[in-house]
Amino acid sequence: MDCRESALLVSVLFLALDLCSAQNYVLSDDGGLGRVFDGIGGLSGGGATSRLLVSYAEPYRSQILDFLFKPNFGASLHILKVEIGGDAQTTDGTEPSHMHHENDENYYRGYEWWLMKEAKKRNPNITLIGLPWAFPGWVGHGKNWPYDYPDVTATYVVNWILGAKQYHDLDIQYVGVSTESMSLSPKVLRNMLDKVGLPGVGIIAADGDWSVANSMILDPYLKNSVDVIGAHYPGTTTITEALKTQKKLWSSEDYSTFNNEVGGGCWARILNQNYVNGQMTATISWNLVASYYEDLPFGRDGLMTAEEPWSGNYVVESPIWITAHTTQFTQPGWTYLQTVGHLAQGGSYIALTDGKGNLTVVIETMTHNHSVCIRPPLPPFNVTSQNATFQLKGSFASIKELQVWRSQFDFKTSKASFFEKLKPLKLVDGSFTLNLAEDEVYTLTTISTGSKGSYPDPPPSAPFPKVYKDDFDVRSPPFSEAPYFADQTGVFEYYINLTDPGPHVFTLRQVLTERPITWATDADQTISVIGDYYWQNLTVTCDVFMEKMNAGGVFIAARVDKGGQSIRSAKGVFFWVFADGTYKVTNDLVGETVLAEGQSGTEVYGWYTLSLTVKGQYASGSLNGYPLWKNAVVLTPKAGWAAIGTRSFELAQFDNFALVAE
Repeated sequence: MDCRESALLVSVLFLALDLCSAQNYVLSDDGGLGRVFDGIGGLSGGGATSRLLVSYAEPYRSQILDFLFKPNFGASLHILKVEIGGDAQTTDGTEPSHMHHENDENYYRGYEWWLMKEAKKRNPNITLIGLPWAFPGWVGHGKNWPYDYPDVTATYVVNWILGAKQYHDLDIQYVGVSTESMSLSPKVLRNMLDKVGLPGVGIIAADGDWSVANSMILDPYLKNSVDVIGAHYPGTTTITEALKTQKKLWSSEDYSTFNNEVGGGCWARILNQNYVNGQMTATISWNLVASYYEDLPFGRDGLMTAEEPWSGNYVVESPIWITAHTTQFTQPGWTYLQTVGHLAQGGSYIALTDGKGNLTVVIETMTHNHSVCIRPPLPPFNVTSQNATFQLKGSFASIKELQVWRSQFDFKTSKASFFEKLKPLKLVDGSFTLNLAEDEVYTLTTISTGSKGSYPDPPPSAPFPKVYKDDFDVRSPPFSEAPYFADQTGVFEYYINLTDPGPHVFTLRQVLTERPITWATDADQTISVIGDYYWQNLTVTCDVFMEKMNAGGVFIAARVDKGGQSIRSAKGVFFWVFADGTYKVTNDLVGETVLAEGQSGTEVYGWYTLSLTVKGQYASGSLNGYPLWKNAVVLTPKAGWAAIGTRSFELAQFDNFALVAE
């Protein structure tokens, strides 16, 4: 025997030993099936997470939507959950309500209607869900609590569902009742839905944690009212009481993790293990697409990133392709096999069937440090490379070939490959063996229609333009909000001022007159930010119009350093004028740190042009082209957004907004 023969023999022996060491896993329906699969989805809202998406020009906006919703192209999502706008700050901004006031109904505000229609256009079978995070102030009848009058609150929610159908031909399949709103009671909501002819709209409760399960066990009427028990960030586990209800169990809000490769690893792990560990049959990502200013809270916590409508740039991040491993080869209504579980050396596998002979298996081997989600804390575990042999039995025993798709994370060389189609796998006696490395995702399926969609590269990333202006002169605006403005407290909408025959017919108006009800921390002032968070030196100019007598006030601002749930503590340079004829310059939104103040002569129902220039450590301001104050010393913050806003929840108008940054 020569050296080559010896080497060959050794190789064969090692291969034999390697295969012998493979752990065996059976995939079978002989003992029955598991739970019915309800889908994988994304969440727009909670809040204002899709704000910048609507401002993308074509073809880029449609391309982004295709990557999210188009079947057999990208994420191919089964579910879209949206915020029922409540006029309040709910994480990254405010979303307008369909009922600012009790006698006000408008089902064209905001962009969630548009988004649902675009999703439905691409996937007519997509499941649509609505959930209120906040409510207009009138719902609480003077209290910061919307549930003392459950019929009022239920009517408000049901009106949104009816409006979706009447004005947009959208059928909402589920509505969430949050943990905070359990005193609304799913029973009240169920009665009202049935009363108005919506018995098919299911209720998700408590859309927060599993605690509603205990109440459902004790209250049969409550149990009959609830279709799905939904938990947020469950850490892939459920509780015994939830399982005892025999209701659908969903992770109705999950992920919320920066969408780099660790975020992709988090998503891969929980998509499998939410079912393996917790029997959850749907998982919904917060958020759908990171389409808000990145320096707001939870920047880039979406399945993909689309935060630059001014440049057209967007990024198809790894979670899109991790989603595709399941969504492109299953559909809601498929059923999990009972034979799912953990791999011997770490990782997990799931298997689903359509009951017609098709089978899809998804395997993940994500290691601990490469799959950490933002919440909850992840207990330690180990994953090592391994061989796994899968034996198909029952109705799957005759399958001869499986399509193979693979994603390989690479945290050492950054040469990852996602959703790569490999050669079909030939089965021998219904069996196949895989050599599984760490941080991989495999799909093995009888479905042959999967594809990795693509478009030519979008334009390169670019900062917000240093010279920008908007006269709000839009006669038929496609959306109620002006491009790029991100409302952080209050709601700023296009407005037609029919009482002004002059140059201010088309304006932007802050429309809220009372504080909304929200779990987040709205400011006492309204504010909408715009621009580049890293701007230091800039000039902001805007025409302003106060509509509140005596105590009314408006501002323009630069270097605003906070937004989202932190908006109340925002610092910056705020140039205010008031209806009582005074002005003030403050270093904070709340107006406690005064840099300058004096007489302005400003009054209600008059247009004024404000201009604010900040350069280095100094700021100056003018009124109607004349210097009003100058050289106010600004030590901090060093940079931030531009902004407009009002002193309180009051009507006010803005026009001819312009900024020039250095």
